[in-house]
Amino acid sequence: MLKQCFDNVREKHPLVHNITNYVTVNDVANILLACGGSPIMADDSGEVEDITSICQGLNINIGTLNKNTIPSMFLAGKKANVLGHVVLLDPVGAGASGLRTKTANELVRDIKFTVIRGNISEIRTLMEGTGNTKGVDADLADAVTEENLDETIGKLKAFSEATGSVIAVTGAIDLVADSEKCYVIRNGKPEMGAITGTGCQLSGMMTAFLCANAEQPLEAAAAAVCAMGIAGEIGFEHLKEGEGNSTYRNRIIDAIYHMDGNTLEERAKYELR
Repeated sequence: MLKQCFDNVREKHPLVHNITNYVTVNDVANILLACGGSPIMADDSGEVEDITSICQGLNINIGTLNKNTIPSMFLAGKKANVLGHVVLLDPVGAGASGLRTKTANELVRDIKFTVIRGNISEIRTLMEGTGNTKGVDADLADAVTEENLDETIGKLKAFSEATGSVIAVTGAIDLVADSEKCYVIRNGKPEMGAITGTGCQLSGMMTAFLCANAEQPLEAAAAAVCAMGIAGEIGFEHLKEGEGNSTYRNRIIDAIYHMDGNTLEERAKYELR
C-alpha cells in the first residue's frame, strides 16, 4: 500500500499550491520536486484563487503568518473546497500567540481540510481551542510517549471524527489517524530536530501524496510520514565527518529524490491501532 502511494506520486506529478513559511519555502519546493511533485508558491490575495484552480492540491502553512497572507489562506482554501481539491493545514506555532491560535482555529472552522498536520502541541491547541508551544516546537510536557500512546490515539481519532480530517502528529513517535484507524510510525532520527523546516517539507510532500492518492488520504498521509522518516535515516547514514545540520538538510532531500516505493515499503516501521 505505501509503495503504491509513492509510485502514484512519481507517475502523476501533482501540482501543489503552497501558501507557506518564508523561512522554508525553498526547501518545500525542492522536496516536492524530489518526490515527483511540482510546486507553485503564491500568497497574494489577487491570484491565489486562480493558482489554486490550476493545481491538484493546496498546502496552507501558517509559519510566517501576517495580515496580508491570512485573507489569502481563506480565499484559496474555500476555492479548493469548491473544486474538491485536497487541502492540508500545517498550524505552525498554534498556541504561541493569540494571532496564530485564532487564525488556526478559524481556518479549521471555515475550511474542510483533508489533513491537519503538526506537532503534538499544535494539534492539542486545535483540539482544545487554546494551548502553549515552545515557539514553533512542541512543548516537552505534551510529548507522545509509550505511556500515553493509547490515550493520545483516542483523542486524535475523536478529533478526526469531529473535523472530518485525517490528523497527522509528528514527533519521536508519529501518529496518523482517522476516526477508525491510526498508523503508529517509528521511522526517523532525533537529529532531524536540528534542521529548520523538516515539518514544513513534510507538509508540502504530504500534499503531493494526497493529490496522487485522493481516495486514500489516511494511507497517503502515512506513506509521506514514513518516507520523510526514512529519508532522515538514510540522510544521517550518509553524513561524513565534519558535516552538520546544513548538509543533513540536503541529504534528506537527496534521499527523497533517490527513494522509490520499494525502499519505502521495506524500511517503513509502523503498526495499525
